Amino acid sequence: MPDLTIKQYDVQPSLGRHLVLDPRTLAYRRPYTGQRLHPTEWAPKLPVLDQENLLSQGIRTSQLAAGVEDVDALGSCTANAAAAAVSVLHTADTLADAGLDVTDPAAAEAWAIGLYSDATRCDEWLDDSWPSDDCGSSGLGVAKALKARGLIDQYGTATTAEELCMLLQAGPVLAGLPWYEAWFEPVGRHALLDEIPGWQSSPLAGGHEVCITALEHVMYRPGGDLDYPRTILRLRNSWSSGWGDTGEFRMSLSVYQALRDEIDLVQPRLESIR
Repeated sequence: MPDLTIKQYDVQPSLGRHLVLDPRTLAYRRPYTGQRLHPTEWAPKLPVLDQENLLSQGIRTSQLAAGVEDVDALGSCTANAAAAAVSVLHTADTLADAGLDVTDPAAAEAWAIGLYSDATRCDEWLDDSWPSDDCGSSGLGVAKALKARGLIDQYGTATTAEELCMLLQAGPVLAGLPWYEAWFEPVGRHALLDEIPGWQSSPLAGGHEVCITALEHVMYRPGGDLDYPRTILRLRNSWSSGWGDTGEFRMSLSVYQALRDEIDLVQPRLESIR
């Protein structure tokens, strides 16, 4: 096993991401060399998924895996985020051939749960895997699962705010975040995390994976550097379209910068279509 950096979080039904860094992914990093950055937006073909409320969606985990009881939620955020990202890379027909029906939210959520199972096994450092245990997974693990399924042929990373914005010029990015209690209820019409009072001092709830789908605003300072507080990301969550701004939220690069050491970024790539 390579020399991984691992930080495990307590897994709960709405949060199931662990921080795992593999130095080998740095070989697939695309360093920022001063290119002008522009607002970009990527539209997942999937509707917003819901890793909670499984029973009301008609999803019975007992029917998805042998010997498993029905549960109403799983810490499958990594796979939900990855499903959104990979739906950008392929046509609806190709996704359907892979078993992912983008027209049926419940069927797509069930597909994501299967991907979550794969991701837990790809996280070889984990002692358990789903369906035996809702043990959580990582952005790295779910990227490996996508690659094993032939849905991507490569994945890369970023280590700075500028590199993240550059990756978003080419496609969506998975973001693993430390999730704070104050963030469960974004405020304001635009669901901007920056606007939540005292979020930095609120308790840490766990680790969460989301999909960055847009670089909505890009602002520069007079000297030419990115203006972090006024450069805004839009991120898709997996707690239903009733959460946040129709299932999404926003944060500035200032939030990324404040938490950079605890955030991992993974970009699933399909180089064959670029």
